[in-house]
Amino acid sequence: MMETEVSVNEFVTFQIEGEIFAINMAPMQEIIRVPQMVKVPKSPPSLIGLANLRGKVLPIINLRTVFEINEKEIDDSSRVIVVDFGETLGFLVDRVASVIEVDKSKIEETSDVQSIVKSEFLKGVIKDIAGFNMVMILNIDKIFEREFSELYSKKITEAHFKGRKIEEEKEEVFIEERQLISFLVANEEYAIPIENIQEIVQIPEHISKVPNSEKSIIGMMNLRDKILPLVSLRALFSLPEKELDEECRIVVLSLGKLSVGLVVDSVREVLRVSKSLIEPIPSILLKDEGSSEIEEICRLDRGKRLVSIISVSNLLKGKKIKEVLSSVEEEKTEMEQKKEVREQVDDEEQFVVFKIDEQEYAVPITSVQEIVRVPEDLTRVPKTPDFVEGVINLRGTILPVINLRKRFDLTEKPRDELQRIMVLIIDNLSVGFIVDTVSEVLNIPKSYIQKAIELSHEQAQLFSRVANLEKQGRVIQIIETKNLLKKEEIEKLEKSEEELEVEH
Repeated sequence: MMETEVSVNEFVTFQIEGEIFAINMAPMQEIIRVPQMVKVPKSPPSLIGLANLRGKVLPIINLRTVFEINEKEIDDSSRVIVVDFGETLGFLVDRVASVIEVDKSKIEETSDVQSIVKSEFLKGVIKDIAGFNMVMILNIDKIFEREFSELYSKKITEAHFKGRKIEEEKEEVFIEERQLISFLVANEEYAIPIENIQEIVQIPEHISKVPNSEKSIIGMMNLRDKILPLVSLRALFSLPEKELDEECRIVVLSLGKLSVGLVVDSVREVLRVSKSLIEPIPSILLKDEGSSEIEEICRLDRGKRLVSIISVSNLLKGKKIKEVLSSVEEEKTEMEQKKEVREQVDDEEQFVVFKIDEQEYAVPITSVQEIVRVPEDLTRVPKTPDFVEGVINLRGTILPVINLRKRFDLTEKPRDELQRIMVLIIDNLSVGFIVDTVSEVLNIPKSYIQKAIELSHEQAQLFSRVANLEKQGRVIQIIETKNLLKKEEIEKLEKSEEELEVEH
């Protein structure tokens, strides 16, 4: 695996345990504050957890753990350096210092360097630069290989060689462009991608009011024999009201099978701009990351003209707006409605969500036989794995019970009233699993479910998928129930079950 070099001389420097390190800027995407994280059982010790980074699941690695030095409490100075290895990873550091430029001739070998870091993790050293006596260049490739080589080395190598080739050919490829339609609202310029826009029409003579509707709903109009709800962008952005005049326009947006008219002060122009001029809005400006109405900024006229690009899906999230949109949807026949319901069900999966050690997990509802309280006493079974708490008699059937905390190598917890036994069917065997609490039955759209990042073999077997509910700020790990027990463990449980049934 090779680090793609944007500039061989550019490095970002950071501090760990009082020493200064640097990594090449090329694979680095950004530097962020330490986000909220979800812990992953059966993962490498260096993995602190998973975080949500603008809709993507970001694994975060503690470099202190990798370097086998004492952990440090996360504070205001702590940062996560986000690096792209084909899969995006975050590295926790004590503090980020600066970006430096270094002449290759100043990079020396590390053979004589004494550091908290093993020499295998260093690829060079820079002396007397940017006010530092010595800056050690980390070999991120080596760190990555040590932590995840079992599952990723081949995949990531291929991804980086492919990325390198793209970079080398970039100058020969035509510049990718995006088409936007820009308009004014309260003298500020906004834009919407042209693919979201059906048409632009003038304000009609008559607008039908919608009783008891949200302030942003102006009313409804007839557009070629179809009802079109009208929404004020001024009201959505909490700007002062303005009387509709001849300059105002209605930008007709497409929302699947529905259309909505967005009322703006005036339409300015159709823009065709290079993607290089468009960048995500800085996260510090987001009120609620992942749900902001403005997602990107387009810089024109050398940065003198800024155009805010609107996310149509985030703009019209309000409950009352959705109710109005639903109320004006064209009537469907009973057959069409039934078909729509079937399609909607097919596009979702149903899960039972539960918690262990304050982390959320889910199992498909089809694998859950029932959920029962934990009895006061469980019958111990000799010659079974440590995580088997015992067995209970469930309506005449001997049910083995497993402590899921022990199965996930987590600290034990005293019994309480909230704990439950989830009875799952694994390879035709009913097995009970003790969890801290069962939260809910949740329908999750398939579009929110993605393949989990493989961090270790056992973790990948147990948690093959993850549900990323970014609007709710939740990352739910989906358990592959058939892999909760190994084949030999199932055989032992079946044998113990048969022996107990004979005794009874």
